[in-house]
Amino acid sequence: MAPFTVDDLHNLPPTVDLMTAARALGIGRTKAYELARTDQFPCRVIRIGELYRVPTADLLRLLGVPTDDRDVPPKTASGHSGLRDDDQDHGQTTVKWSRT
Repeated sequence: MAPFTVDDLHNLPPTVDLMTAARALGIGRTKAYELARTDQFPCRVIRIGELYRVPTADLLRLLGVPTDDRDVPPKTASGHSGLRDDDQDHGQTTVKWSRT
């Protein structure tokens, strides 16, 4: 399989299966499961019964892939975050945006 591009990594869902994380890290199947079973996988692994899931944010951090721009609402042409005045409540902002 071809290696992941940065765009591929940014398009991953919030969690990925162990083999997707292993592929991103260049780790084979046997080694990935061995590391996960012994709590030595290089990033956090969530175990749900026999299922292993890896949080994508943890994987991206480990790989050194910038994620800051994914956590901030996109700017409008005027340079604002796109939040409307009615989205703000006495100093607290409710962010209402989605990624397309």
